[in-house]
Amino acid sequence: MEFENSTGDDSLADFTKRVISLEGDDKTVYVAGTGPAVVIMPEMPGISPDVARFARWVRDAGFTVYIPSLFGVDGAYPSVELSEPIMRKACVSKEFRAFAGGGTSPIAVWLRALARLAHAESGGPGVGAVGMCFTGNFALTMTLEPAVIAPVINHPSLPLDDPAGLELSPEDATAIAERFERDDLRALAYRFDNDKWCTGQRFAAYTQLLGDRFDGRVISGEHANPKPPPFFEHIVKTPHSVVTAHLVDEDGHPTIKARDEILAYLRDRLQPAPTA
Repeated sequence: MEFENSTGDDSLADFTKRVISLEGDDKTVYVAGTGPAVVIMPEMPGISPDVARFARWVRDAGFTVYIPSLFGVDGAYPSVELSEPIMRKACVSKEFRAFAGGGTSPIAVWLRALARLAHAESGGPGVGAVGMCFTGNFALTMTLEPAVIAPVINHPSLPLDDPAGLELSPEDATAIAERFERDDLRALAYRFDNDKWCTGQRFAAYTQLLGDRFDGRVISGEHANPKPPPFFEHIVKTPHSVVTAHLVDEDGHPTIKARDEILAYLRDRLQPAPTA
């Protein structure tokens, strides 16, 4: 069955659409699969066909995926006309801290509650959290929830106006660093080397916070898909989305290698081999 294409919307018909009430707020969440839970947060401008494709890869690797709808039109192809107002609205939303000085985005509290629920429903040793672009850093802030043990930080873009910022309050930054040491956590992260929205300064800031517990991997921008959807081609204007819009689905391609490394990391953390 074909679920997505390069120019059309994705019906998301193979996911169960749920409305989940947590922390006094209702949000739509798309759920599919079996096995330990992985919360996959969409990139701007929403749950695009490329985000859904990545979620299916995670599902098919043996996980239950939970995709919360945080902004945008679910399943929509990222056109410029659709995406620009979505981005503007998200930047001024009370749920997000898009600019420097705002601290941790309030949406992180709801996402941590979702991780607790997902762990209770799916079992296993813990939960994975995959953030992308606008939600990239949320995978890190979600580790303040003890159930989250496998954070993946893909091309984090917030705060938009500070390339060395981490979109964290000082208190949360301290608590996260302490938890990584206490529970022997490691964060896996990806960016393109010429990404203007996620530069080397941001990865350096993560390294300063987490030391060698931050595994930041950099791919040459020459490997990015040269014809991504219009929002990425005309608004983002830079190699950015390693495993979604700028991924090239060819065996052996560096972006496919990144996808496979993420799946291997999730398996290692959430599907550990039984001990004798």
